[in-house]
Amino acid sequence: MSFRKDNTIRNRSISKLNAAACAAIALLSLSAGCNKGDSEVLTIFHAGSLSVPLREISELFVKEHPHITVQAEAAGSRDSARKISDLGRSCDIMASADYNVVAQLLMPGHADFNILFASNEMAIGYVGKSRMAAEISPSNWYDILLADDVAVGRADPNRDPCGYRSLMVCQLAEKHYGVPGLSKQLSTRSEKYIRPKETDLLALLESGEIDYIFIYRSVAQQHRLKTILLPDEINLKRSDLAHIYNTATVTLTGAEPGAFATLKGEAMVYSVTIPRNASNRDAAEKWIQLLLSPRGRAIMQKNGQPWSGLALVDGFDHLPESIMPFCADIQRAETSR
Repeated sequence: MSFRKDNTIRNRSISKLNAAACAAIALLSLSAGCNKGDSEVLTIFHAGSLSVPLREISELFVKEHPHITVQAEAAGSRDSARKISDLGRSCDIMASADYNVVAQLLMPGHADFNILFASNEMAIGYVGKSRMAAEISPSNWYDILLADDVAVGRADPNRDPCGYRSLMVCQLAEKHYGVPGLSKQLSTRSEKYIRPKETDLLALLESGEIDYIFIYRSVAQQHRLKTILLPDEINLKRSDLAHIYNTATVTLTGAEPGAFATLKGEAMVYSVTIPRNASNRDAAEKWIQLLLSPRGRAIMQKNGQPWSGLALVDGFDHLPESIMPFCADIQRAETSR
């Protein structure tokens, strides 16, 4: 695993959140009846796919720190990073569905370290009333998604890692199954229903407007969706299959108008950081300690986003001392392999 910082990917135009996105913003006003004058606020920007486990962790955190109110705002990871880098908004913690978002959009100008703390995999999600739900299987899923009258959704690749990972899955599926043109067919079929982040697709799926979505396995599990699990050669789960995943590439909008940057596929890794503009660093450190503790890891594991061993950190020397016991320097870890 390497931190590629040459692929700086930012979209300078930030769209205002529409009504559907606003509905997905989770504001956790979790206080325990303390006086307003004594209360602190901890602001978290995070990926939509982290909403469920981070809510549980924040509820536990507030029980132990009743004077702190946690305000958590969910969005696509790239949108979350741009709130900091482009809009100048302040937050105390930024948690991303792809460590590259922090590495490329926030470091070194807006963050000094990047903690890798969870994994995931891509899957196909659907519900009982989805068209052809009785026929779909791990061996024919791509044929079902391409069937007449079947509607497919995915996240916006320029705003959310699940979006560009969905396109990578399409490319890897074409190679794995040996079906020429499959990648283009799948990506074209899902163009009509593109949303800012993957969790925005859930309401469309439940209402029957769409039948299938490219989704993280954890989100499907948390929302009790029916799921088609994909082969490891496709699902972006295993770091030892990097040589296969790297054959998938997606071109995204770059730092300047008219500029583009290309990402290569790799195993999915989440990360968290404390931005330089954080106003409550002490509370942020305590929250991240809980996230990386056995209790926090158990919550992540239960919700389908596990991690094995110590969290790995880029920028370890800049890490607060209180968090160091939970982490290892990624540079030294790679050197020792």
